[in-house]
Amino acid sequence: MNFVYISPNFPDAAWKFAAALKANNVTVLGIGDQPYDELKPELKNAMTEYFKVSNLLNYDEVYRAVAFFTWKYGRIDWIESNNEFWLEQDARLRTDFNVNTGIKLDGIHAIKEKSEMKKYYALGGIRTARQIKSSEGIEAVKRFAAEAGYPIFAKPDVGVGAEGTFKIVDDDDLEDFYREAQHAHQYVIEEFVTGPICDYDAIIDSKGQPLFESWSICPPSIADIVEKKLESVYHVEKNMNENLRFWGRQTIKAFGVRSRFVHLEFFRLERPHRGLGNEGDFVALEVNMRPGGGFTPDMINYAHSTDVYKIWADMIAYDSTLVPESNDNYYCVFAGRRDGVAYRIDTEGMKRKYAHALKQTDRVPDALSGAMGNQSFIARFATEEEMNQFVTDIMDRI
Repeated sequence: MNFVYISPNFPDAAWKFAAALKANNVTVLGIGDQPYDELKPELKNAMTEYFKVSNLLNYDEVYRAVAFFTWKYGRIDWIESNNEFWLEQDARLRTDFNVNTGIKLDGIHAIKEKSEMKKYYALGGIRTARQIKSSEGIEAVKRFAAEAGYPIFAKPDVGVGAEGTFKIVDDDDLEDFYREAQHAHQYVIEEFVTGPICDYDAIIDSKGQPLFESWSICPPSIADIVEKKLESVYHVEKNMNENLRFWGRQTIKAFGVRSRFVHLEFFRLERPHRGLGNEGDFVALEVNMRPGGGFTPDMINYAHSTDVYKIWADMIAYDSTLVPESNDNYYCVFAGRRDGVAYRIDTEGMKRKYAHALKQTDRVPDALSGAMGNQSFIARFATEEEMNQFVTDIMDRI
């Protein structure tokens, strides 16, 4: 089996997917723009060959790299980046090389454009916040706001995370948005939903069946973390929420997900919301057809004493998994602190106090620090009370 891995060097943990493929006797062929000598030794060892391009955004260069691998190794079975940024390019390459194990160009809009996602959620009977395209004009959006109520939330129709988002609190704010926002007519505008974001993470086989499921809770929102420069805290839950399992599987069915690691986002209502549900109900936010970002895969492993890298590689190679389900489950929490902030317990003090629980302490790459902080801690706990005390200590500023 020949697997072309696009940008296998980012994020840092991507090499673990490549290594798991190699362990399953898959030929891993990497394409990236980082010089070979600068790659992690673990990634070099996982790949049969690496093709350096000057710019991954240059489609012709990447196309020629895949063509070279096809000439040298034969038919390409998979093309994948596991990265939101490259989803459309992955789909174009699959289309051009007739690779049928992933999403092609004719299916990319449903997973890249938030306005298109709504149609698939509706087909599956899955609740979502009401939405209007900004391109319908300011008067139409004012009428929408009068019905939904302020505040409303504007975000790029195609985009990742909190970048370029706006909370709009009244008509004056809305007029400012249309005057000042870059590409204001390429946004979607939604009614404002309050509640923590909950993520359904799953590895799906070719029949649309989950081989593995997990969930996590992410208060507060990434938008708030970036805007207010807060500490970043989220955690993987110890046991699966059955309600979220149901809506996650409904979403997989509605979008026709096959042979992928997915990261599906939901709001969990903190109060009753007209037309959406009662406190504790789940409301779909958006689909991400790739693994959770940052350290999420490692956190899932710590929480559930498992190996999602291997489960994913087993799905690729065997369309099943050899990893047994574990009953050894924990809470696993990520906390990211900001540089330049004085904390009551400094980094070394946290390492001493929680030596029994800490699994990783790392500097966060600059590209991710806006949403995740600069210094990260990942810890595992048997009880929610222990985890909450850890979070309290992390966030205790002087």
